[in-house]
Amino acid sequence: MSAQPNEVLQAMFQAAVAAASPARCVPPHLPAPPKGRTVVVGAGKAAAAMAKAVEDHWSGPLSGLVVTRYGHAVPTRCIEVVEAGHPVPDAAGEEAARRILALAGELGPEDLLLCLISGGGSSLLALPAPGISIADKQAVARALLRSGASIDEMNCVRKQLSAIKGGRLAAATRAPVLSLIISDVPGDDPSVIASGPTVPDRTTASDALGILETYRIDPPAAVVRHLTAMRESAVRSDRRAVEAKTILIATPQMALEHAAEVASAAGYAPLILGNAIEGEASQTALVHAGIARQVVEHGQPVTAPCVLLSGGETTVTVRGHGRGGRNAEFLLALAVALDGMPGVHALAGDTDGIDGTEDNAGALLAPDTLVRAAGLGIDAKARLADNDGYGFFQALGDLVVTGPTLTNVNDFRAILIGGGAPRFSGKS
Repeated sequence: MSAQPNEVLQAMFQAAVAAASPARCVPPHLPAPPKGRTVVVGAGKAAAAMAKAVEDHWSGPLSGLVVTRYGHAVPTRCIEVVEAGHPVPDAAGEEAARRILALAGELGPEDLLLCLISGGGSSLLALPAPGISIADKQAVARALLRSGASIDEMNCVRKQLSAIKGGRLAAATRAPVLSLIISDVPGDDPSVIASGPTVPDRTTASDALGILETYRIDPPAAVVRHLTAMRESAVRSDRRAVEAKTILIATPQMALEHAAEVASAAGYAPLILGNAIEGEASQTALVHAGIARQVVEHGQPVTAPCVLLSGGETTVTVRGHGRGGRNAEFLLALAVALDGMPGVHALAGDTDGIDGTEDNAGALLAPDTLVRAAGLGIDAKARLADNDGYGFFQALGDLVVTGPTLTNVNDFRAILIGGGAPRFSGKS
């Protein structure tokens, strides 16, 4: 059957999300039950769905607690699910993290601490280090989110202000630790995903202070005191974190490969540009636009019909007053750069279903996007300067709204280049 470009784009996005579904990727990695207790703990946007997948495929008794973002819970039988604030932490996340740390401390050598980790866990495991309040962490989180700092930089600061992240969860238990991790970070570094609660921390308080200085963030006094004291103290031992076992069960690369299969079936040659692309969303869009233009005008580095695929996590330094979203900003900048180039369609979306803090996963771009916007009296360049990609695509009816997907392998970008009605089987 034939399909329109937007249908193919959305089928690729759905395939990328499905590749990281906890029901699909958790069961193959579950261990045999231990002699003693199995306690499941976890944090992230996929934590509740991961907990359900464990329950559905576990042969012995289970208990535990996971924390996920508001609106991301699913019914479970024996693992408690708590919802908390993201991307800014709140008191619910603080209390959940405190209880998770206590559960870990109850276990012995014959037990198992099964940790379910996914993107978003940094905000959701919100247990401040001694001397720091949740209000202090909230202030730093808000400033970092607006600064343009990379996810590695943000999570460095988060770890240094935490009593549970940066390997401290693993250090709190005598039981063997197994972490099943869905990666949402460029490079798939387990110490960065959810700020590595069971993974040794290679960052330092000096690193965190340098990041705050680089982005001109003036943190609360308690944060400065804590980081200064940490910088002057001895290096923390994390032997238990070193001994913990970690398995990456879903990654951005896996998601892109599943999307590429859909593209091939639809008659488009897939070209994966990278799974770990970072940088300002608007600047990343300029690079993607340059590659798309090279394909259209010179048939390089691949000939049309084709699709350019990429993943990773861009950032947005907020200077305007718009409703933002890094994927919407990427697409708006791409639209401006392509200036209505014929035959080029695109989709950018966050695989968790939430682009920034709004209700959309992302948006769609077509060759006539700028023309339709102009017809509504909308200035694309002005909206881009105001960081209002969401408002721009909302006005056109081109937002992609999926609701929470209950997983997260970060951003998905696809630029479809070609002519005519492609083949499309609808299979992924």
